[in-house]
Amino acid sequence: MIFDIITIFPKIFDGFLTESLLARAQKKGLIKIRVHNLRDWAKNKHRTVDDKPFGGGPGMVLKIEPIYKAVQYLKSKFKSQNLKPRRRVILFSPRGKKFTQADAKRLVKYDQLILICGRYEGVDERVAEYLADEVISIGDYVLSGGEIPAMVILETISRLIPGVVSKKESVEKLDFPQYTRPEVFEIKEGKKIKKLTVPKVLLSGNHQKIAEWRKSHTRQLTSKEQKSPVKKEG
Repeated sequence: MIFDIITIFPKIFDGFLTESLLARAQKKGLIKIRVHNLRDWAKNKHRTVDDKPFGGGPGMVLKIEPIYKAVQYLKSKFKSQNLKPRRRVILFSPRGKKFTQADAKRLVKYDQLILICGRYEGVDERVAEYLADEVISIGDYVLSGGEIPAMVILETISRLIPGVVSKKESVEKLDFPQYTRPEVFEIKEGKKIKKLTVPKVLLSGNHQKIAEWRKSHTRQLTSKEQKSPVKKEG
């Protein structure tokens, strides 16, 4: 699977892509992550990719032209055994639909994901309307750009690719409380000593009761989180 990231700050990804799980997955050839500088598709000598918004207002807006050129180039250069490779073009925006584990399961089936990272005051709306297959948000808050959302997408989807995570049961680890040694940890609160203990059932050795405890303490995804609407398929 190939991830193509379009950004104006490619070095942001340097440490993230060269450490831990993603680094090993790339070394094994399970995934390929390519980070592209949007300025490489700017036609002016100053490599400008943004401009003032029509109608006035603060800040600058990323232009559609270099993004269009970048997307078209990445589509044309993608090599696959499939005559018609499955790909998705994703734009990150706080106005997009909330990303969930259900989306990760859906997107892992594609051959190529082209991820567009916005910056400044945003991206020309025509990118969302005509170039992107879907617009995604990772939460109800505003970030400085789409690079962090791109990292979230990368890690979440990569974990679902066979071989990326060594232990199969860790791919979609159930969200229940975890404990390890020591069994009792003491902290001082004023003159008193407070003992932080591990639930006794986890120390019992009774695997059935442990499984029941974990099941009862597992966070369940809501129906809204399990299902996420998409703009279109193509």
